[in-house]
Amino acid sequence: QAAMQQLLTGETRLPGFESKWKYFRLGDHVTFLKTGTNSRAELQSDGNDAAVRYLHYGDIHASKLSFLTPSVLPFLPSEKAATLGRLKNGDLIMSDASEDIEGIGKSVEITNTGIADVVAGQHTIAARFSPAVLADGFKGYLQYCPAFITPLRRLAAGTKVYATIRKHIESIDMQLPGLEEQIAIAHVFKDMDTEIQALEQRRSKTAE
Repeated sequence: QAAMQQLLTGETRLPGFESKWKYFRLGDHVTFLKTGTNSRAELQSDGNDAAVRYLHYGDIHASKLSFLTPSVLPFLPSEKAATLGRLKNGDLIMSDASEDIEGIGKSVEITNTGIADVVAGQHTIAARFSPAVLADGFKGYLQYCPAFITPLRRLAAGTKVYATIRKHIESIDMQLPGLEEQIAIAHVFKDMDTEIQALEQRRSKTAE
């Protein structure tokens, strides 16, 4: 987490990158997709050729990773998903509600969609950012950027739950590195994730 904070704020730069980070208002570079309102009870563990994969906000909160492969998701009958936006690789899906402030901004970047149709569902915000501003593989780490998460938490409101809405995301102004540096930072983080997973597996085997 310390390494992430340093790289995501520009406090530490990777070798070969010296260009000044640029300010962007995210609302000028994002399109939001229509999401569903279907509950868990409407989903199926098995689907036919016409069914679509459905990303519920609970799947986001349960994920330990910043990226999600749709093959792990349940199915929604195609007739119920007819008007919903189909997700593509690189789309960022965020939970719009959390019982605690730490859950605000919790999100996953979609990867490996393959040929399957995938939609975002209940209590999610599906954001498609311009590839000229945010690189695939980097967007999943936005939730760890202080410039991104701090204003979202400040704006979150609610009685029993904290909430994020599209306007909150649109209002964010933040400095971002160039695309090549974003990709390089993402590679560093992925290597860290791989190492951490390997260590956790070794720990689990040792505990057995």
